[in-house]
Amino acid sequence: MINNDILRRIRFIFDYSNAKMVHIFAAANAEVSTDNIIAMLKKEEEPGYQAINDSLMCQFLDGLIITNRGLQEGATVPSPVKNLNNNLMFKKLRVALTLKEEDIISLLGLAEFSITKSELGALFRSPDHKNFKACGDQILRNFLKGLSIKHRGM
Repeated sequence: MINNDILRRIRFIFDYSNAKMVHIFAAANAEVSTDNIIAMLKKEEEPGYQAINDSLMCQFLDGLIITNRGLQEGATVPSPVKNLNNNLMFKKLRVALTLKEEDIISLLGLAEFSITKSELGALFRSPDHKNFKACGDQILRNFLKGLSIKHRGM
C-alpha cells in the first residue's frame, strides 16, 4: 500500500485534526507543518501532493505509539527505518493500538476477512524465521477497514 493512503485512512479512522497529526509526528522528532500534512493527505493526481517516504511514515507510526502509550522509562525515540514494509507497519499499529491477536482477528472479521492465529503470528515473526510470512496489501487494507468499521461504523 502507498504510505499516503495509510496515513489518510488512519486520520479518518481516528478523526485526527491537522494539529493532532503535527503533534504525532513531533512525538517522534519529525518536523512536519500543517501545510505538509495537507499536502500528504492529497491524492496523487491532486496539485500539491507530497509523497511520504518510508522514513517519515515510520516516524508517524512511532509517534502514534509514543502518543498512545508513551515512551518506556529510560527509552529514547527510535531512529526511523528506511525500508518500511507492511509487516513492520502492521506491528507498529498493533503496538500503538495495544491489540492482541484476538483483537486483530476480530477486526479482520469485521472486514469479512478470516485469518488463523498461526497465520497472524507468522506476520509478526522476524523475517529470518522459517515461519515468517510477508504481509500483503490485502491483509493490511482489511485490517484498516476493520478499524474503520469499529471506530467509525464504516
